[in-house]
Amino acid sequence: MAGHSKWAQIKHKKASTDAKRGKIFTKIVKELTVAARIGGSDPSGNPRLRTAIEKAKEVNMPADNIKRAIMKGTGELPGVTYEELVYEGYGPGGAAILMEIVTDNKNRTSSEIRHIMSKNGGNLGESGCVAWMFQKKGYILVDKTKIDEDSLMSIVLEAGAEDMKNDPKEDSFEIITTPENMNIVKSSIEKAGIQVSFAEITMLPKNYATLDGKNAEQMIRLIEALEDHDDIQNVYTNFDAPDEVISKVGK
Repeated sequence: MAGHSKWAQIKHKKASTDAKRGKIFTKIVKELTVAARIGGSDPSGNPRLRTAIEKAKEVNMPADNIKRAIMKGTGELPGVTYEELVYEGYGPGGAAILMEIVTDNKNRTSSEIRHIMSKNGGNLGESGCVAWMFQKKGYILVDKTKIDEDSLMSIVLEAGAEDMKNDPKEDSFEIITTPENMNIVKSSIEKAGIQVSFAEITMLPKNYATLDGKNAEQMIRLIEALEDHDDIQNVYTNFDAPDEVISKVGK
């Protein structure tokens, strides 16, 4: 899940669990293949591929797996032809949901996602129904114990970041960049000897829909079910909820 610091940090913590289930491997292989097909096999000239390779290394994907996925994308090895899609809809309480899909069977995927949505109190909408609520941005988290706010702000703004946020309730600084500048800002932080705990190109909501009670819990179940689907690469939402409700996601 992406789009809010709480979600991003929970997503980061869940990564190792997902890797054990093999879910994250499946999704990263698809991303490597599509990125290589679209932009070529050289990560220095293909930012999307470079980001996918970094994600693969973070979850300890074997180098041979990475290489094979890239070669399937460039056509050097035979492989499946994937199609990229964006699905939009609404969850319980009317919260917006935006899904990035990579599939080799559009009809099957559409049917399965429609079933997941309806089973969990959501529904698919028309193209464009919620996309306008989100902005494509680079999103970086840095643990507050690694550096003080003023020093980090100086580094990231000089590197071209758009904004930096310090929510007292969170244990990480949030850095917002344009998609094009994310790797530049991330590299500048790392060159200063500071570890980045999370970084991705995401869709940030322009505003949030706060849910409580049954709607919030049902929304959490819906998003977890969507994220568990092999063909869904990313789920974005403008859903927010009280801390005690959100904390259930990490359990």
